[in-house]
This record gives sequence, structure tokens and C-alpha cells, in this order.
Amino acid sequence: MIKIDNVSMKFNLAIEKDFSLKQAFVNIFTQKKKKKNDDFWALKNVSFTVDKGEVVGLIGSNGAGKSTLLKVVSGVMKPTSGKVTVDGVISPMIELGAGFDGNLTARENIYLNGAILGYSKKFLNEKFDEIVEFSELKDFLDVPVKNFSSGMTAKLAFSIATIVNPEILIVDEILSVGDIKFQEKSKHKMMEMIEGGTTVLYVSHSLQSIKDLCTKVVWLEHGKVVKIGDTNKICDEYYKKQMQ
Repeated sequence: MIKIDNVSMKFNLAIEKDFSLKQAFVNIFTQKKKKKNDDFWALKNVSFTVDKGEVVGLIGSNGAGKSTLLKVVSGVMKPTSGKVTVDGVISPMIELGAGFDGNLTARENIYLNGAILGYSKKFLNEKFDEIVEFSELKDFLDVPVKNFSSGMTAKLAFSIATIVNPEILIVDEILSVGDIKFQEKSKHKMMEMIEGGTTVLYVSHSLQSIKDLCTKVVWLEHGKVVKIGDTNKICDEYYKKQMQ
């Protein structure tokens, strides 16, 4: 279903930092010299497969390359080298609410975000009440999203993104959205999709949620694969390593 073959991803820190008019003027007047090598490898020769129906968790410290890998698999980023092969339609939940317009109401953003995800207006009309009920935001439908808390925004985005059971789900820390009640509801929704045969690639810092959901784990550090295998065993090894 997903094959990640020797994938590497390089960023040039000098280019990323200097990409502004303000920084250009600073560089001129300070006569700042660029370093010869400002390359940063977010991923280095990463390879593994995710079979149909598998739920694979990605663990690792901050900066390990987890979110970058999800963006590469989702097609948001093109790898510097290597290849990603995906057999099936992907539903990425990487940055919930990224497609929202803050000046539009929740009602309007349901249609806007739904269209971005490829849903038709007819489909959204049919599912509108279901989306609103799941989001628990019925009383805020005509409030501009810019006035929402981050939790409310994430609730709305999650409710829209999960209205259908996708073939492949790419998930980055979404089970921490909203309050405790909504987190449990989100987890239950994820379990329903998994039981329905959805293939999942899931990033989380919560080892318990990884253990609860995942059939296999990939441990990344500094852009490289440390270990791949049994969920409980690798999560326990990772925990011990972090506690040292």
C-alpha cells in the first residue's frame, strides 16, 4: 500500500533563513558570509513498507524527521532522493485547519475545507449535520473561525476530514485535539476506520496511543531509522532510551 524506498530529504538552512527582503539588507550591511555547507538532512535513506490494513506508528524525539516523512508520503514535499510509492487514495491529517479562512464562519469553512479535501457540495450538504454533531460546535456555526480557540478549530477540521473512511490515512498528533471527551471520541473514530480496513501511518509523542492503535512501529532519530518492528517492544526501548 505504501512503499518508502531509500528516501532522503535535504533542506538548505542558509536559503531558508535568507529568504526575506529584511534578511537580505541585514546581510548586505553586516557583510555576512554564507557558510559553505548549510545543508540539513531531515531524512536519510529511510526505507520501510506499510501493507494494506496496517497501522504503523512513527516515534522519535523532536526533529527526528517524523512530520517531514508524513509530508513526503502525502506528496506535500518531494524527496531529495529516493522514491515513495502509494497504492490508494490518501487522506492527510497533518495540519488540521490549515485550509480554513479565519474570516469565514464555521459553516462556510465546512464547505471550503471540504472542497479542498475533494468533497462535492452535494456530499457536504448530505453530511453537514453529521459533521456539526461530531464537532460539538452547533452553537458556533455562524462565528468566524478566527475567533475560535485552537481546540475548536481542530475539532471542526477533524470532523470534516474523517467524514469518510479513506483508503490511507496520514495522521500527525490529531488525537490530542480538543478536550478529554473529544480526544476519546476522536480515538474511537480512528478505531472505527482502522477496523474498516483503513491503512494508517501515524505520528504521536503519546506512546500509549501508539501502543493502543499500531500494529508496527518505526523509530526515527536524526532522520534515520533506528528500529522497525513490534510495537510494545520498540516503544519500551524508546522510553528507556529517553529516560537515560
